[in-house]
Amino acid sequence: MNHNQPVYTDNDPQNELVTLNLGPTHPATHGVFQNVLQLDGERIVSGVSTIGYIHRAFEKIAEHRPFYQITPLTDRLNYCSSPINNMGWHMTVEKLLNITVPKRVDYLRIIVMELARISDHIICNTIIAQDTGATTTFLYLFQFREHIYEIYEEICGARLTTNIGRIGGFERDFNDIAFAKINKFLKEFPVALKEFESLLNRNRIFIDRTAGVACVTPEQALSYSWTGPLLRATGVDYDVRVSEPYCSYDEFDFEVPVGTSGDIYDRYLVRNEEMWQSVSLIQQAMDKLKNEPAGVFHADVPDFYLPAKEEVYNNMEALIYHFKIVMGEIDAPKAEVYHAVEGGNGELGFYLINDGGRTPYRLHFRRPSFINYSMYAKMSEGMLLSDAIINMSSMNIIAGELDA
Repeated sequence: MNHNQPVYTDNDPQNELVTLNLGPTHPATHGVFQNVLQLDGERIVSGVSTIGYIHRAFEKIAEHRPFYQITPLTDRLNYCSSPINNMGWHMTVEKLLNITVPKRVDYLRIIVMELARISDHIICNTIIAQDTGATTTFLYLFQFREHIYEIYEEICGARLTTNIGRIGGFERDFNDIAFAKINKFLKEFPVALKEFESLLNRNRIFIDRTAGVACVTPEQALSYSWTGPLLRATGVDYDVRVSEPYCSYDEFDFEVPVGTSGDIYDRYLVRNEEMWQSVSLIQQAMDKLKNEPAGVFHADVPDFYLPAKEEVYNNMEALIYHFKIVMGEIDAPKAEVYHAVEGGNGELGFYLINDGGRTPYRLHFRRPSFINYSMYAKMSEGMLLSDAIINMSSMNIIAGELDA
């Protein structure tokens, strides 16, 4: 944020400002949102950010749906890493119901969530590269998102909006094909990521376009409630997986990468290092699974865990329980809970108030993209328009998480 630029006013006879609508349909915005900018030539003088172009009222819809019918809403928030949203929601309900899941479920969830984090960071960092002109790196690394989708598909049958998992665990165990694809990914992705870094990390053009651009101080980031890679790039060591461990993350050995200047280059480096840490976490989880009994993929909570389809099709009691669970006919305690997970863009939180009815009395999603985006117009002041585009890329604003 550069506050050393001259101050302009619309009634200054020596200056004529141009109004530019950056978005909501311009491809450079990478999403359906708008910035109304005042430009002096190619330099941004001021701006106003607006949202709401795909507002779907998810929170209000959720307040009219039982717990299980909310899962498809959550994976349409940040659809670039939807399994993290699903797992976060299920853990919130488990906190409400005081459900403890088996260790094996924790490890399986970590595998899926860290794959989702890699998928999310691939999007952000390859698009930063693309916006500096590096199309080769974009096309090369992006193929590994397809490999991650194939793993999702083997686990749950879906790819983008996964609706993955259940309250208490998973719908089914991971099969041998899924584990084989995970092992294949762990072998091949590090090679590609290393090549990706060798093409960009010391690339003079890339450094000139990103280093020292859109610098944010820790104080500024915290004042806007930033979390995730953006906050860590400023030097603040905050990660929900460490500060409020869930899914047995406290049993794992991993580092939280932090930057120093909070510029675009630091955000890129932090996300790259987080992908390396995710690879390590997945490998550790795979190793820990060897010490857990096979075939365990959910907690023993028949009042809230959906019975197997085979039983539902052939057993009247199972069919009744399936209906009662899906329609929310089993009482849940009156309580107020908050649970957060480390999403791809920061702290993804679920604030749930339950009054004992069929649906939540109030459900609020803490969407990191919505909070992170609030600083964009202010931090763009004094910035060249071409730099503002890369700055937007580095913030990884996902429209579904912005307009919930």
